[in-house]
Formats: sequence, C-alpha cells, structure tokens
Amino acid sequence: MSAISGTDQALHRTALYDLHLSLGARMVPFAGYDMPVQYPAGILAEHQHTRAAAGLFDVSHMGQIRLRAKDFATVAAALEKLCPADFINLKPGQQRYSFFLDDRAGILDDLMVTRMGAGDDGDHLFMVVNAGCKLADIAHLRAHLDKACDIEVIADRSLIALQGPQAAAVLIRHAPGSAALTFMQGTALDVAGIPCLATRSGYTGEDGFEISVPDGAVHDLAQRLLSDAAVRPVGLGARDSLRLEAGLCLHGNDIGPATNPVEANLVWAMQKRRREEGGFPGAAIVQQQLRDGPARRRVGILPEGKAPARAHTEISDQNGATIGEVTSGGFGPSLGAPIAMGYVATAQAADGTQLNLMVRGKALPAKVAPMPFVPHRYHRG
Repeated sequence: MSAISGTDQALHRTALYDLHLSLGARMVPFAGYDMPVQYPAGILAEHQHTRAAAGLFDVSHMGQIRLRAKDFATVAAALEKLCPADFINLKPGQQRYSFFLDDRAGILDDLMVTRMGAGDDGDHLFMVVNAGCKLADIAHLRAHLDKACDIEVIADRSLIALQGPQAAAVLIRHAPGSAALTFMQGTALDVAGIPCLATRSGYTGEDGFEISVPDGAVHDLAQRLLSDAAVRPVGLGARDSLRLEAGLCLHGNDIGPATNPVEANLVWAMQKRRREEGGFPGAAIVQQQLRDGPARRRVGILPEGKAPARAHTEISDQNGATIGEVTSGGFGPSLGAPIAMGYVATAQAADGTQLNLMVRGKALPAKVAPMPFVPHRYHRG
C-alpha cells in the first residue's frame, strides 16, 4: 500500500466500484484509484469485525504479474537477480514475501511471489505488487528480465481479500479445496464455480485468503461472499489499522528506497543462501550491515496516554536528543490505545527503552515495544 493521494483527477476504478457505491462506501483517491476508505459502519466497527469474524477487502488496485521461462529454474534464477529471496527452492504452491532492491539496498517495493504448479498456465511465478509502484515495477522487470522471461501483466483480473478467523469456514463453503491450503500457499481454485487463483495470505495478521478472479465475475463472487452473515465489507481505513497492529510495513512509510532490509528488521525474508551468496542489488551493503549491525532499527512504539503519534513525528531520547522518527502511527482498536512504529538509533532500539514523541510541540512519553502488537493468527497447519 501507499499513502492516500490528495488528487481526484483521472482516477481509475476497480471492477467493484459500483458495488462499493451501493454499499454506501466513502470513496477516496488512493494510489491513482477511487477506493473505499470505509462503509457506513465505520472504520472501528470494520476493524473489530475483521478480528472477530471475516472482512472482505477490494485490493484490485494492486498489480498482478506472471513470469514464465523455458523452465522454472530459469525464471526463478532470473528473479533472484532483483530480489534477495530464495525462489529456486520454492515448491509448487509455495509463496514468499520479498522486495526489489536498488544498488544501495533501498527497498523499491515489497511483493508476494507464488510458484503456481503446472496446469493450464504451466509452472510459473505469480506476483502481487503494490499499487503505487506497479508501473515502476513492471518497467524494472522489463528492463532487467525481458530477455530471460516472459513478463505478463494481468490486466483483466481483480483481487479481493477475505480476512479474519471465520474466513476459512466461509471460503470452504464456496471452495472446499481451499481447506488444503496453509499460510503462504497458493493454488488455482474454483470458488463458487469461478476459476480463481487463491493464496492463504493477507495484510491483517489474521488467517485469510487473497483471491485473484476475472473482472467479469468478481461482482458476483463478492456478493456471494457478502451474503454470508460472517462477512462484511471493509475499507482501506481498517486495512491500515489492522496491518499496523500486526506490525506489517507500509511501503512509502515504513520501508522505501531510503531504508534497507536489515534496519527494517526484514532479515527473515532473505533466506540464508541468499544472505551468504549475494547476487542481488545492494548485496554488499546488506552483508556489511548483517556483519556490523545497522545504525538504526525499525521498532514498535507504545505511546503513553491517548494521543496518537502520526508519521513523521520526531522521536527523542530522555535527554532531548533526536534519535529517530515515527513512520506509521494511529489508534489500535484491538488494544484501545495508540500504537506506532518507526526508526530509532540502534542503541535505543531495545524493548522497554523509554522515548519521547514530539506531538504538537509537546514531548509525550512512550516506550519501545515488541511487534506485532496483536498476535498473528495465521493458519500454519
């Protein structure tokens, strides 16, 4: 995700635009699209419903891409030249989180990559990239991989996310085969008779699925899912508060070209072989920071009191020296309290470290806290 845009000119619409209006959504510009930020129930109710039952999100603004080559090893090796993840050892149906890096190890975008098993589409990689970066990502792939891979931009499919503790029970009623998926697995799947691509993943910290569905069928599928008493529509506002509680990064805020994976605490997304062998942009910087440690680290922050600390809030130590900045912050409905994340000097990054947040000219006390703020409930089998 990227920050909400202030312009309303030349906005794209997803295939579910009319459904959003019929459901009473408040639409806002977001990454070049007219998207629902909330429905009449409001952000707080949508957030809490997703934590308790199941929320349905339209994430069709994100980019969907297929990469193919003469064999899987070729396409996996090609993508490893741009990303620090181990794709060569992906098993059919396995999904990985990764990111494009530049030569300074800056994060150009973060993305999800799934090895879709052999079938009508053959053995290939299916990628989902952020809406605000997808044009740049496509250009990046074409500039570096065009000779090695067939790069197919999927422009005729929508993407919806069904998230929450009852998401699996709901989807099983429409697609019994979905029960076989565990966290970070994907497959081609008929959902209510509609040919889809489904992964057991999402952006909320809850169990759930992201479902790629043909544009012409997504309205019908969304209505079928919403007809279940457990499911309600959820907008971008609650999606943001859910991902913040889950400690998940927002590209353009918490990660970007000015941050690298080590200081962002994303080392877990770079498998051992890749960390040691390198062979991706910025590898020498990543290896140096793994060896020597970064100057700053991304941390969770719990402000005291009720006032939230928003992005760009200055962070200082107990002596008043500036040591960092908040990158995401707001109210955590599940905690009933403000939460934030940001970067601080490594010396002040330990859990429990006392900080001050400069909010409207006042130094408000806070402390470094472990993330996620709300435990993840992924279905790992």
